[in-house]
Amino acid sequence: MRNPIHKRLENLESWQHLTFMAALCERMMPNFKLFCQMNNMEAEGKLYQNIINLVWEYLTIKDCKINFENQLEKLEDIIPDVNNYDNFGVVPALDASEALAEILHGIIAGETLERAVKISHISLGTITALLETENSRHFSESELKECEDIQAELDVQWQIYRLLKECEKRDVALILDIKNEIRTEGISNIGIKFNQ
Repeated sequence: MRNPIHKRLENLESWQHLTFMAALCERMMPNFKLFCQMNNMEAEGKLYQNIINLVWEYLTIKDCKINFENQLEKLEDIIPDVNNYDNFGVVPALDASEALAEILHGIIAGETLERAVKISHISLGTITALLETENSRHFSESELKECEDIQAELDVQWQIYRLLKECEKRDVALILDIKNEIRTEGISNIGIKFNQ
């Protein structure tokens, strides 16, 4: 699905792309953690949380030294294989881990714009997959645009974009506000609330 925000992201700097991505990963985290809890994989859920915490640290602590190649290797070990599970929960968990992998690749390679667009697509794709599974049919792009859940996700992405666009330079307080607001709300892009 095309999202006009993707064109606008070109106007942002790398730290803004990374904050946008981290915010979307933070919103997908409850999907991954619930999947882990249901499959007795709490350690994997904690690892996801640790990696996203390190991304936030990288964005907010000056001269922070983190080996993201090492974090990516750890993440790759816990990405679920959809063929091993027969419930829908593996799909949003896979999407959440792929989104987190994208942000790590973005930090390592310094390619943030393409990755930000990709994570935006992944998050919308999770919602689309849920809608199509619940309704047992394919949705057209025009139908998706009318869906409340898709509109809510687009609203959140635009809201994050607008907050970041206002900044002329890296604003640590704003980055922390975005993180804390999403974490306090604790509700994922598909409406899952994971109680810590």
